[in-house]
Amino acid sequence: MDTTPDLGPPPERVTVGAEVVRRLIAEQFPRWAALPVRPVAHGGWDNFTFHVGGDLVARLPSAAEYALAVAKEQQWLPLLAARLPLPVPVPVAKGHPGAGYPFPWSVHRWLDGEPASPDRIADPVRFATDLAGFLAALQDVETDGGPRPGKHNWFRGATLRTYEAAAERALAALGDRVDAGLAREVWAAALDARWDGRDVWFHGDVAAGNLLLDAGELTAVIDFGTCGVGDPACDTAIAWTLLTADGRKAFRERLPVDDATWARGRGWALWKTLVTAARPGEEAAHRVLAEIFTEYRTGN
Repeated sequence: MDTTPDLGPPPERVTVGAEVVRRLIAEQFPRWAALPVRPVAHGGWDNFTFHVGGDLVARLPSAAEYALAVAKEQQWLPLLAARLPLPVPVPVAKGHPGAGYPFPWSVHRWLDGEPASPDRIADPVRFATDLAGFLAALQDVETDGGPRPGKHNWFRGATLRTYEAAAERALAALGDRVDAGLAREVWAAALDARWDGRDVWFHGDVAAGNLLLDAGELTAVIDFGTCGVGDPACDTAIAWTLLTADGRKAFRERLPVDDATWARGRGWALWKTLVTAARPGEEAAHRVLAEIFTEYRTGN
């Protein structure tokens, strides 16, 4: 019997504009009704995000599946924030459906910073070490009662096989633009690398857009919608998708991770990068693929 989780069909997304957010706030949180509402630039996919005044941000899930994370974030983010070395979003209010919007939603404190990118990071090794320190602290938080992998986080923290079909579709779309044989070898090695079964907290989407910088240094980690407790290998994908070779080495030494977790993390990075590379004009993703293949071949 196949126990691989089923992702199901793609979410049916709704559209949310600033006027709906103004109405929701006026109806449910009148103390903030006079504050200006404007969209956050590059506000993400899972949630529509809007500035509310200068210090708050409204996060409205774009589909029913993404709305499953709202209660989780309300419960766990305040507890995680107290244990982590960098700021993370902390909810200050929970909204309910209204004004034609069908899902629960949240108001968080706004965290300043610009999304990470290779050209913005001042010291790649220090950035990698700081990020690994944050993830190590996250993994040290007690897991009792924590959210297990499920539809609320698209089964992050569970088996990588969940994403095998997506990886194969991407390989088919890429054709001879990628070494499919080597990609499948990397993938097979990731699937064969066993998890020891010890649950720890993970973020679930450690990506450049969720890592905030100030003057080139890591200052906050945002968007915990895919967080949970389980296998933390998904959080190591960032070692290939953003870090330099020297940064990747420092990241692994600081975290630290065993060989099996590292191999699974490489698999998570491969799946993400194949899917991105299959889209038109994603040359950066092809450079990441080359980095994944080189690191796999050399172990460095």
